[in-house]
Amino acid sequence: MRATGSFEVSLTPQTPTAGIEPANLGRMSINKQFHGELEANSLGEMLSAMGEVQGSAGYVAIERVTGTLHGKQGSFVLQHHGVMHRGAPQLSVIVVPDSGTEELAGLNGSMQIAIEQGDHTYVFDYELA
Repeated sequence: MRATGSFEVSLTPQTPTAGIEPANLGRMSINKQFHGELEANSLGEMLSAMGEVQGSAGYVAIERVTGTLHGKQGSFVLQHHGVMHRGAPQLSVIVVPDSGTEELAGLNGSMQIAIEQGDHTYVFDYELA
C-alpha cells in the first residue's frame, strides 16, 4: 500500500544535557501534522551533529505518529537516520517493528520525504500484517 500527502513540521531546540556542550550536538523536539492519506499528528525527539566541512551533518530521530492511515485509526513509531555528505543527502525513515497500535497493529514500512521550496511531502509505502 502507498499513502501520500503533505506535512508541516515544527522543530523546537532543547537545552543540551549539562556537560555535553563540547560535543557540539543539537537536540530538538518535533511536532508534525500530516495531511492526505495519513491524517495524523506526531511528537518526537531529534539529535544532530554537524561535520567539520560545510554541508556535512547527521541526525537521528524517533517520532510517534497518531491518527488515521487510509481510514485506519492508531499509532506507530517512525525512526529516522539522516546523513548529509558535503551537500548530498541520504535519509532512511522506517516504521519501528511492532510499534503499531489499534487498527495499525502489525504495520511495517518506510517513508520518503521531499522538501521543495519549503513545502514538505511524504510517500509512505507500507504493509499491514
